[in-house]
Amino acid sequence: MRNYKIIGSFLAGALLVLLLFFGFRSCLNTGGKTEKSDYYILTNQIAKMNKLVVIEQNTSSMQKTKLGIEFFGKEVSSNSIITYTKTNAQVSYDLNKMKIEVDSINKKLVITELPNADIRITPSVEIQSMDDSFINRISEKDIKNVTQKAKITAINSIDQNKLRDEGHKQLLENLNNIFVLAKALNYKIEDQTGKIGILGL
Repeated sequence: MRNYKIIGSFLAGALLVLLLFFGFRSCLNTGGKTEKSDYYILTNQIAKMNKLVVIEQNTSSMQKTKLGIEFFGKEVSSNSIITYTKTNAQVSYDLNKMKIEVDSINKKLVITELPNADIRITPSVEIQSMDDSFINRISEKDIKNVTQKAKITAINSIDQNKLRDEGHKQLLENLNNIFVLAKALNYKIEDQTGKIGILGL
């Protein structure tokens, strides 16, 4: 009879220890799951943003170039080439180069590095007409020089500073999607780049 009491007391004690252990572990797991859930939500959102943010600007222009032959300071023959230039200007950011750290313990989203703008200007020149003459023939070299000058003119006509500013604004607008989500999860946003103060974070 005494043995039964000892065994019963032992089983009751073991059952109490098991209940306390599982209860304590479930409390710990609940907190851990919440933090990890927040972390994965933010990191997944950041991963979706790893693409090029692009701003495009298209312009076109026509240019007339006169080619002449002079003899003793006087023009004896001339002709012209009319070119049509289409220019595509593009500013992009490679967000794979953006560095963001998610501190799930202290509830902080830390921006440590932003990518630089990549600006590409691509002019395309077409010959619209050529006023050729028997005396002053237009050579391939003339055409090459004219088209090259048209490309240089098109590139110089693009305001790269304005394009860079517009691209930066678009970058911040896209990043704001992450910041809004982080704030909704009660994360504090810390900018270590000094480049995104415009959002008032």
